[in-house]
Amino acid sequence: MSIVDNRKAFHDYFIEERFEAGIVLEGWEVKSIRAGHVQLKEAYVIARNGEIFLFGAHISPLATASTHITPDPVRTRKLLLKAEEIKKLKAKVERAGYTMVPLNLHFQRGRIKCEIGLAKGKKQHDKRDTEKKRDTQREIQSALKQNRR
Repeated sequence: MSIVDNRKAFHDYFIEERFEAGIVLEGWEVKSIRAGHVQLKEAYVIARNGEIFLFGAHISPLATASTHITPDPVRTRKLLLKAEEIKKLKAKVERAGYTMVPLNLHFQRGRIKCEIGLAKGKKQHDKRDTEKKRDTQREIQSALKQNRR
């Protein structure tokens, strides 16, 4: 079950591969995410010292859940992946010119997971082509709906 999607990532990048990672969260963050107070629009993923981190994900604190601490809504959060996956991601990013972007947050067996995409950037004309294809698909679907009636 998806919590939040990063639509901007699909607009700005070609997604080549996907990885699922756990996230190290605090208690108030889990409550806020369950309430839907999370945004991935400006977030990105970086590999540092053999670990992977999520930067820029904004989790708004709930007034009732975070009374005894001072929460930081955009703190750096560690992502949990297997060592082989981290090596693979790091190698692709360094050599092949890929970048890592968070695609969505979702629940899996009661845990909150982050889907990471290994992506290449789109040029402006690629973005326009994608938009044209989406528009034509929408027109085709609406025409099919009208023919059914």
